[in-house]
Amino acid sequence: MPPKEPPRRRVPGPARPRGAAGGSGRPRPASRPGARRPRASARPRTGAPRGPRNAIRLGNPRPRLRLISLCLTLVMVAFVIRLLQVQAVDADEYTAKAEKNRYLEYTIAAERGEITDRSGIALATSVDAHDITADPKLFTPEESKAPDAPRQAAQLLAPVLGRDAGELEKKLSAPGSRYTVLAHRQTPQVWKQIKDLKAAFAEKAAEDRARGGPGANVLAGVLQEPTTKRVYPNGDLAAGILGFVNAEGKGGGGLEARLDEQLAGEDGTIRYAQAGGRPVPTAGSKETPAVAGSDIELTIDRDIQWAAQRAIADQVRESKADRGYVIVQNTRTGEVLAMANAPGYDPNDLSQVDAAVLGNAALQDVYEPGSTSKVMSMAAVLEEGVATPGTHVTVPNRLHRGDRLFRDDIDHPTWYLTLNGVLAKSSNIGTILATGQLGKTQAEANKVLHSYLRKFGLGSTTGLDYPGESPGILAAPGDWSTSQQYTIPFGQGLSLNAMQAASVYQTIANGGVRIEPTLVRGTKGADGRYTAAEAPKKTRVVSEKTARTLAKMLESVVDDREGTGTKAHIEGYRVAGKTGTANRVDPVRGVYKGYTSSFAGFAPADDPQIAVYCAIQNPTEGSYFGGQICGPIYKKVMEFALKTLQTPPSGTAPARLPVSFEPGE
Repeated sequence: MPPKEPPRRRVPGPARPRGAAGGSGRPRPASRPGARRPRASARPRTGAPRGPRNAIRLGNPRPRLRLISLCLTLVMVAFVIRLLQVQAVDADEYTAKAEKNRYLEYTIAAERGEITDRSGIALATSVDAHDITADPKLFTPEESKAPDAPRQAAQLLAPVLGRDAGELEKKLSAPGSRYTVLAHRQTPQVWKQIKDLKAAFAEKAAEDRARGGPGANVLAGVLQEPTTKRVYPNGDLAAGILGFVNAEGKGGGGLEARLDEQLAGEDGTIRYAQAGGRPVPTAGSKETPAVAGSDIELTIDRDIQWAAQRAIADQVRESKADRGYVIVQNTRTGEVLAMANAPGYDPNDLSQVDAAVLGNAALQDVYEPGSTSKVMSMAAVLEEGVATPGTHVTVPNRLHRGDRLFRDDIDHPTWYLTLNGVLAKSSNIGTILATGQLGKTQAEANKVLHSYLRKFGLGSTTGLDYPGESPGILAAPGDWSTSQQYTIPFGQGLSLNAMQAASVYQTIANGGVRIEPTLVRGTKGADGRYTAAEAPKKTRVVSEKTARTLAKMLESVVDDREGTGTKAHIEGYRVAGKTGTANRVDPVRGVYKGYTSSFAGFAPADDPQIAVYCAIQNPTEGSYFGGQICGPIYKKVMEFALKTLQTPPSGTAPARLPVSFEPGE
């Protein structure tokens, strides 16, 4: 028999809600949404089973979903706004930044133009050089494998570059930098030394790695960039004219500065894509070639410049003078053939140069010229027709004028001189007497003399447009002091520079026509086309007759036995000249101390070709008279220039105008 099933337990049914037993017996409808629920603590009817006392009921998830949706919406809105900003508003800026990071651009330095003499001989040129650079990141311990790579590298490079090791170490240790310049414009020989050092350390590092070491290389980050270096092949020759180029490759003085824009040319650029600091060959590159600067051809003759510079340097040294200058000028064109200063300097190595000798003293120094300026007083007297070369002038030993008692360089009995003799013997008293005839009153005479001084170029720059040139000092005649109106005729109480003084004699030699001096003859552009310089300005100062008469009078200074310039005599040539010895104003203390010695003239006197001017400041040993120390310089330089330019000797005898007269004639 099958086993009997166990009796089923009776399970009580669900308790009915209250009120369900009454009424119609239908169940109560479900509660409406939002209807108040019975409290959890409400107890069921008697007999119904009890649930857990602390039962947890789930909250409504909808508020949380709304909050999350709102946050996601705000995030998406921010992304959309930022996307619009990047792609629309700031698109160009971000494109430029991307291009900058992707592409590298380097400057291609333009080759600086040459400066040559009138024959095309280089006076200043540019040669290949190297900027020594470094990547400081490669000197960190992680990259170099050495804890003190900047210090080691600096000590190795300092003697090669001529730089301070501490300064180099600081550059190599710059945090976050990827580029630094250790030294500008180094010669190929310097870069070769560095390359040899780098190769030695690279080989040593490879051997160390082969043995399992770190393979430290403290010079791996030293690099170079090609550039050019300014070189002056003739050392200090014409340095005062040429000037120099500074560390940035720009003209720092002289013609290098004045003509910098023409000489510098236009730099080019090269642009290429890069990745990791290396060019991407397939991405192509864009190059704008550099345009070379123009070559400048000067009026200077290298050989005449050399002769002038050597002559003045020797005399300055022998006389233990402060400085001196020599100007050589073509009388017919105004071209400056030489402009020499002593002491000079070598622009190839400015580190050894005293700042006091930089510049061009022949154009920047101003001083009282002394008797070389008497030729302007005589020009005024002759041009105004108040005297002739034979006019008698009685010259006493002393002359009282204004508040002073005037004298000549030497004591003498009363001289009976012609006007020609006044110039030949360089008499201050005779010059005062002669110029006093220029007006009915001294004030009128002052005005007439001042007008001629201005026409000769005093009180204004020469026209060279040279950096730092001084116009000199020439007061208006109404401002001349009581003594100035008598000292200015013989060259004291006014100031000029050496070029202005030379220009006075060029004017007389050129038949009374002043030609503005020039230093630049022409330029040759990068296209090879030569362009001549503009013609200089010409000004008629005195008549041709007056100029010729003055030339004959100036011959007496050199040729006559009584003249003060006999040491300037040149065999075979008629020479016109004038000595000068002036009290010198000390540039520091502002009082008269020492002398300015000078000599000026031209040759051949019968057919003038060349004018030469020489001045020496404060000679302290030997003679200080212009005829004694500057006359020989004039002779050396003039003789050399005449032969260099193949100027034929004079074909006629000197005029030999009378110097003196007998009383009662």
